[in-house]
Amino acid sequence: MRRLDTLSGVGARMSLYIGLTGPNASGKGEVARILAERGFTLHSLSDVVREEATRRGLDHSRENLILTGTVLRQQRGEGALAERILPMLSPRSVIDSIRNPAEILVLRALPGFHLLGVDAPEALRFQRSRTRGRAGDGDSLEEFQRKERLERSDSGPGQQLGVCFSMADVVVNNDGTLQDLRRRVEKALASRGMVL
Repeated sequence: MRRLDTLSGVGARMSLYIGLTGPNASGKGEVARILAERGFTLHSLSDVVREEATRRGLDHSRENLILTGTVLRQQRGEGALAERILPMLSPRSVIDSIRNPAEILVLRALPGFHLLGVDAPEALRFQRSRTRGRAGDGDSLEEFQRKERLERSDSGPGQQLGVCFSMADVVVNNDGTLQDLRRRVEKALASRGMVL
């Protein structure tokens, strides 16, 4: 609660926090970079999970990261990842990799918080995942789909990507070029009264 109290003064009215949620390889990282170019600091709940996995001596495979995030939420509450990141936020921050609705509830307590959903067609997301070559994304479309199903529970401390996406204030469809994405992000945020 101390962090929220420090944000409740005059500076809080100028604060802007943009959370990012969406399925794997939808372009959340690209949106974060677009916002970083406009002066936002970048934070990722996945970084919290990676740090904890490292502390526990685990490699950063997708399975280990999902398990580590779930264990953290079980042990410290479902909003634990967002609570850990609060002290790191500056008045203009992007929070990437939001995967549990309790994380959204923690962040919604921040004045000036908006949740942006980023999506793209499944086949395109699979193609992007293959191009970036991140271990654990799945070598076939079927494996990619299977792993996504594991991230779409409807309750509990695990990943609830579908529930989080349904809570987005505004959604950006990332099925075009990077320039298309820039325009769509600007338009989406402008619809919420934000001019970048």
